[in-house]
Amino acid sequence: MKNENNIKFFDPQITVKNKSVSDRLQFVPNTFIPLPSEIEISESGMCNRKCSFCPRSDPNYQHINEFISFDLHKKLCDQLKEVNYSGLIIYSGFVEPLLDTNIYNLINYAKLTLPKSSVEIISNGDVLNENRLKKLYQSGLDRIQISLYDGLEQHKKFIELGKKLKLDSKKYVLRARYLSEEEDFGITLSNRGGTLENAEYKIMPTKKKLNKKCFYPGYKFFLDYNGDVLMCSHDWGKKNILGNFKKNSFLDIWLNEKSTIARKKLFSANRNLQPCNVCDVKGDLIGETHFEAWKKNGY
Repeated sequence: MKNENNIKFFDPQITVKNKSVSDRLQFVPNTFIPLPSEIEISESGMCNRKCSFCPRSDPNYQHINEFISFDLHKKLCDQLKEVNYSGLIIYSGFVEPLLDTNIYNLINYAKLTLPKSSVEIISNGDVLNENRLKKLYQSGLDRIQISLYDGLEQHKKFIELGKKLKLDSKKYVLRARYLSEEEDFGITLSNRGGTLENAEYKIMPTKKKLNKKCFYPGYKFFLDYNGDVLMCSHDWGKKNILGNFKKNSFLDIWLNEKSTIARKKLFSANRNLQPCNVCDVKGDLIGETHFEAWKKNGY
């Protein structure tokens, strides 16, 4: 079990992502209201792994064999096009995105509709091979991050695959997630919004709310496969649903009352809402540029 404040590993990709998010700051057309710079899509309810430090290792976690519809994904891309979106589109969330056999069509539509965006995937690589990797890039993928859990031999295999396809380190990122427990397994660990209490590797909910700002709702729009829009990607328990994209538009949810309340509270270091009241994540590592832009709008 991990002490909630004992963070030993800092993922260098956080620094890379912070720069990308900051560089892609945009505003709602004809306003100074920030748009998200990251659209994260959790396009199913499935993952093929149950990592010890993941809520999926909890025996009570629900694994749902459903996937986002092409029409819902199309609706999102079309509405993003209306605001000239050019930020990140990341297929990741709470799932393994490559389990979705429709992933190539989703990527292709996103890239064709939003050519200035960076279309990315975070995957465990378990179902990835040379042909599938080629097809992902042919579909319009800009970047893949592969989280490697099985050790050096697996790592070497993916290094060779990248060399064979002549992929550079900006398009093809390998992350070693097989480090020792003393090195936090190679992950900047958190308690995933207080959902690791019954996981194999327990990190308990915080007993005292963190008195720290969190920028997640200022730069990220998180869409679940069923249309729910969550406040952030650490809300594994889905405690704070800002709206449902099947019923409301992208901008309506981004600017609605629940989103506004979340921003105002978290920007002022007030974590008195779920799941933030039990969450230990350092939410100020990414998105400060957006935070400053929101402040100019009275937040």
